[in-house]
Amino acid sequence: MARTRSSSCKAPLRGPKQLPSATLGKRSRAVFTYDPDLLEAIPFGVGRTFATSNTWVSDNCLRFTSLCPVTGQPDWADLFINFIPAAHLIESKSLKEYLHGFRMHGGFHEDVCRVICDDLARCMQPRYLEIIGHFDSRGSIAIWPFVQYANPGDAAAEQILQHRLLNYTPGKYAPDAYGRNI
Repeated sequence: MARTRSSSCKAPLRGPKQLPSATLGKRSRAVFTYDPDLLEAIPFGVGRTFATSNTWVSDNCLRFTSLCPVTGQPDWADLFINFIPAAHLIESKSLKEYLHGFRMHGGFHEDVCRVICDDLARCMQPRYLEIIGHFDSRGSIAIWPFVQYANPGDAAAEQILQHRLLNYTPGKYAPDAYGRNI
């Protein structure tokens, strides 16, 4: 069954050896609020004879910023984006520009993580995806949302989702090496 791309993802499906041309190696305008159209998917396994379905990818955004929707004050976080790709990865420059667009976006921590998860799932259609936000404390309360997605009908991905959800404790799925405990 052929996959289609949603309108919130810039790149159409490509052959296995083509790289994106919309952002790769080009300057782009600064974005002051998040825009899912900045996201671009690239084929998984470009230039390789095979790509395994057991590959995990972690994209970590250290010092992510969004705004408190009530006070307008900046909220800082370390975001951990972990996923098992199907046919596409997220292009890193487009991800960086997309995430930087949240600097002037007001949203509660849980909502911000859910929006990011939804947009990435629509764009690259992974087997499994999770977003972990380690937001700095504000008023002595640190909020660490954990949001997941599993490709519907992928029994293994749905099993991973259930296992990780049932075994989740704050900080468990984020790298220890960063050493930022709040």
